[in-house]
Amino acid sequence: MRLLKKIIHRDVKNLDGNTFERIAARGIVLKGSKILLMYTKLYNDYSFPGGGVDVDEDLVTGLKRELAEETGAKNVEVISEFGYIDEYRPHHKPEYDLIHMLSYFYVCKIDEHLEEPSFEDYEIANGMSADWIDIHEAIQHNKMVIANKEPSMGLSIERETFALEKIVEELLEGKMKQK
Repeated sequence: MRLLKKIIHRDVKNLDGNTFERIAARGIVLKGSKILLMYTKLYNDYSFPGGGVDVDEDLVTGLKRELAEETGAKNVEVISEFGYIDEYRPHHKPEYDLIHMLSYFYVCKIDEHLEEPSFEDYEIANGMSADWIDIHEAIQHNKMVIANKEPSMGLSIERETFALEKIVEELLEGKMKQK
């Protein structure tokens, strides 16, 4: 899969130290210019559905599980690989200095109707919800949060916003150019 971007968070001074490795799979589900995203009230941001892949899972199996859990998606079909983002950022757990996150993005199709999600306790506490939103609105919203340096801003917002912009450039504008 192609590398979309390597991100080293501004608070990371070097890549030495005790590093937690995390592999995540994230779904790109489009319906015209609308995209299925997760809104998190605590961070006031939009992010991709998906998350950490379990040790015994491959990326696609983990992606399908995460999409079902977070959005209630049924019959998830992976259409194509989109790319991955290689990211280093500070870790909130004291036993680690850094988290090295590899986020793999896949273009997917799902059934029209979403079932009830099955959120984990922390997702409920953070106020997560699945939302069909115009992709341009989601980008504008996230950019406003970044520009305002909102105190609640999460560490993943820059990764998520970059990926959203890349999707517009390659999947939406690319389709327009082909017509």
